[in-house]
Amino acid sequence: MILTCSMTREQQRQLDEQGFVVLESYMGDELLDGLRRRIAELFEEEGERAGSEFRLEEHARRLANLVDKGEVFRRAILLPDVIACVQHVLGPEIKLSSLNARSVDPESAVGQPLHVDMGAVPDEKGYWVCNTVWMLDDFTPDNGPTRMIPGSHTWRARPQDVLADPLAPHPEEVLLLGAAGSIAVMNAHLWHAGTANRSAAPRLAMHAFYCRRDKPQQQYQKQLLRPDVQAALTPELRDLLALDDPLNDRLSADVAVRSGFMK
Repeated sequence: MILTCSMTREQQRQLDEQGFVVLESYMGDELLDGLRRRIAELFEEEGERAGSEFRLEEHARRLANLVDKGEVFRRAILLPDVIACVQHVLGPEIKLSSLNARSVDPESAVGQPLHVDMGAVPDEKGYWVCNTVWMLDDFTPDNGPTRMIPGSHTWRARPQDVLADPLAPHPEEVLLLGAAGSIAVMNAHLWHAGTANRSAAPRLAMHAFYCRRDKPQQQYQKQLLRPDVQAALTPELRDLLALDDPLNDRLSADVAVRSGFMK
């Protein structure tokens, strides 16, 4: 799929050199409110089962398979400027790999180890994973923002294979900070990790994760989406979700590696 959309040269430079770019206050109030409201409903409805389609995590609450759980999510994954940034990283042939939410518990002491998504290292074709961080709350220095190592997407190495302690602070790390409603697009070969939320309130984000079409989805959408949801999708969404792609069926039906850090 190819969507025509403008990216500034500065945005392109940031993605190429730093490995991430922030689209500030991009969601708009209506979409931001809709995402927050539906995610709150799902946390209430799913209770202890929340996130069980993927993996559970200490010190955080998760939701998974969000494409199946509301029109607001299906609208979000097609935002043109986000897709344009993802295609800048991966090329035009992309698909959604997963759509999850993560709420970091307040007053927690432990963050994530540095990792790359799907344990992915660029191959002979180049980059193949790209993540987007939807800031549904403000990302502040003390409420568990993502830490990133600018330029590490070019190193062709995984932190767990190089660092003695991927949990330890890194001398080159920066924090992803921004106002609620902003979206960060991140080359997911970039070394990154969630930090501990030392504030008194939870911190919520959504993660729309994309990959190249010749790689497996993190969560096999065709298997997860209910038949009535699939039947109602537009051709554009069916394509983005790779629902009619035999290659994706072969690649994604049995994914051995699902996360860069959760074992």
